[in-house]
Parts: sequence; structure tokens; C-alpha cells
Amino acid sequence: MKNDMIQQFRQERAERVQRYAEDKSFQQLSGSWLAESMARKYVYNFEWLGRPVIQYPQDMVAVQELVWRCRPDLIIETGIAHGGSLILSASLLALLEMFDAMENGVELDLQNPAKKVIGIDIDIRAHNRRAIEEHPLAGRIEMFEGSAIDSDIIKKVHDAARGFSKVMVFLDSMHTHEHVLKELEGYAPLVGRGSYCVVFDTYIENMEPGFFPDRPWDVGNNPMTAVKQWLVDNRDFTVDREMETKLQVTVAPHGFLRRK
Repeated sequence: MKNDMIQQFRQERAERVQRYAEDKSFQQLSGSWLAESMARKYVYNFEWLGRPVIQYPQDMVAVQELVWRCRPDLIIETGIAHGGSLILSASLLALLEMFDAMENGVELDLQNPAKKVIGIDIDIRAHNRRAIEEHPLAGRIEMFEGSAIDSDIIKKVHDAARGFSKVMVFLDSMHTHEHVLKELEGYAPLVGRGSYCVVFDTYIENMEPGFFPDRPWDVGNNPMTAVKQWLVDNRDFTVDREMETKLQVTVAPHGFLRRK
């Protein structure tokens, strides 16, 4: 009976999300709210376990759903900032590891976590590094300082990823077309079948031109344009339209990339 009820719930949800895909008025309202909230720096208002995380709550929930669905043992993130996203990923992996230990009847080894996070940033500021390294989840986090598209950094990350079979990637550093395209070329190949490479801030393409007057990205030069170009030659990845449709308000439209 319980299984029947949850199946019915999920079927109703799928039908509701499908209606969103056809609801132009709702899509317009959602896009307008995103633009207005971005202009007011709404995305800077949140923390995760004590560290600022520059994400919409909707996208944090989406990350949780993907992590639970795919059960990765390694998450690679470009862009660290204050470290909130690293802490979010590390906390989700810690929960997964705890659940795995409970299901398999084994003792959880807190000193040697099996599931880890790699963060990359061109400039890890000293106060942010210190706060991340002092966090209770620091044992799950490894950080590399340097450009995410530098060949030496890419090699170091690939070396560090050896031995992990289920990899997920989040791209959220420099948002220009060329940079994101090189990040996709460098890190998406590490993603396993059924897992995701999530490209954040693709929404820039949907903003008014000049929305970011002090940034090098704009309409026509941003993560979404990079994703569209990259997908032409990487057909083993597909855009998860269902995720962005049910979220409506997300910085990653066309950016939830699932490997087939």
C-alpha cells in the first residue's frame, strides 16, 4: 500500500512538472523573479553549516536530489569562494557514507572517509582556507589553488580522482564561454555513466544584455553558450530538462548534464 501511494505521489508530481514545461506565464514569472532577485543579490543571503554558500535554495535542493540519486564517492567543484558549496557537498557525502555503513552493518570510519570533495579556485583567500580547514568536515575536502583550466591543475585533479568510481562535477568559477568550455573538456570526462556535470550560471544567457556591467561575461558569452557548443561533440551527455523545469527558479537552466 505504501509503495502504491508513493508511486501515485511521484506520478502526480511528474504530471505537474510536465504542465510547468508548457506554462509560459509561470516560466516568465519565474524568470522575472530570478532577474529581480539577482539584481538585489538575494543569492548571497545563505549559509550551509556555518559557511556562506552563494546559491539559490532551489539549486541546493537540486544538488541534494542528484547526490542521493547518483551516490557519488567524489564530487569535483570549480570555484570555492567562502567554501559553502564544498561544505554542502561534503555533508551530503558524509550522510551517504553513514547510510551505507548502516545498511551494510559496518562501523563508520570517521578518520578515513571514503567519499570526498575536491575544490579548485584560482585564489583561495587565507581566511576562507582557514575556515574550511577548521570545519568539522575538512577531512573530506581537498583544495587545489590555481586556474581550473590550467593543464597542471587538470592533471592534479585527474590524478587525485584515481580510485573513485562514481564522480560528479560542479562547474562554478569563471563564467565566460571559453573558460567554461575548457572546464567541460577538462573535467566532464571524469563523470561516470548516470552521473552529472552541473554547469552553474547558465542563466546569464537569459538576462538582459549588460546585466553584469563589471564582469567579462554577458549574453552570447557565458556558460550556456559553452554548454551548447560542447554538447554538439559530446552526445553521451544530455540536458536533464525535468530538473530545471520543476525548479523553475535556477541559475542552471540547460546546465544539468547527465551522462548516458
